[in-house]
Amino acid sequence: MPQNLLEQLRTYTVVVADTGDIEAMEKFRPQDATTNPSLITAAAQMPQYQPIVDGVLLDARKELGGSATDEAVANLAFQRLAIAFGKKILAIVPGRVSTEVDARLSYDTAATIAQARSIIAQYDKEGIGRDRILVKIASTWEGICAAEVLEKEGIHCNLTLLFGLHQAIAAAEAGVTLISPFVGRILDWYKKDTGKDYQGADDPGVQSVTKVYNYYKKFGFKTQVMGASFRNIGEIKELAGSDLLTISPQLLAELEATEGELPRKLDPETAQAMHIERIVMDKDVFEWMHDADRMATDKLKEGIEGFSAALVKLETLLAKRLAELETHATASV
Repeated sequence: MPQNLLEQLRTYTVVVADTGDIEAMEKFRPQDATTNPSLITAAAQMPQYQPIVDGVLLDARKELGGSATDEAVANLAFQRLAIAFGKKILAIVPGRVSTEVDARLSYDTAATIAQARSIIAQYDKEGIGRDRILVKIASTWEGICAAEVLEKEGIHCNLTLLFGLHQAIAAAEAGVTLISPFVGRILDWYKKDTGKDYQGADDPGVQSVTKVYNYYKKFGFKTQVMGASFRNIGEIKELAGSDLLTISPQLLAELEATEGELPRKLDPETAQAMHIERIVMDKDVFEWMHDADRMATDKLKEGIEGFSAALVKLETLLAKRLAELETHATASV
């Protein structure tokens, strides 16, 4: 019986679920899972997860006390909620979960380090080991510097919002565990900028991740490449062989429903045989390459603003829910 594309992909690549929906994870059984504020916001509004949300909110209120504002309680509750969902996810997936540092801290190395340590401390308290957690940090220079410190402490990092080779090289030289280059967002930018459509190997997002993968394997970097943010299964097929790919439930279902051959496109031995120039990375080179790359500049800024806005939305929802819970509690007395 012929294998579907998802089964074949799993022979080359670790498949990660890009969702906060526990039921979708139970269906597709990925190795790892990743979440972000947008995904947690969506999950937090599903009725089946309301008891988790309510429990986290009431615990945060108890911890901060009656004098704390609803907004302050909601901010703490977001961090606790990310851990609560992470814990549920880890009961399903055999591997790791990525839990995100507040995107509003993306240009603050010290604050990013502090929040990453807090995330790990909360998982430690739940009896979950560091080998099962990736702390997700935006790929700014400041974020990469934070990740370098954290990795030396045994806190594994996933560098997200990664669009350019300069970000990938800096992350690898900092010794980060994993990077998440955003394939679909790169495609979106080029389609808008050029007015063209792109298919298969011509897709700029596919080309960007292929270049990063080949650079890493050529020079023996241990940092893993996890392609993310896919728009279609064509992009996924072109990156078969990447260390990991994080895929939405919708595209996982499409891969599972599709039969045919899935050849391996990315391969370490092929990369090692290539002629690739080594780039020595420092802050000046990083900033020069970043400024020269309009796409990476635009998408990094837009991504941080988007994740920050999603966080504000989630905190607003949590504050509203907290007010409802407290009104209900008062009325019941």
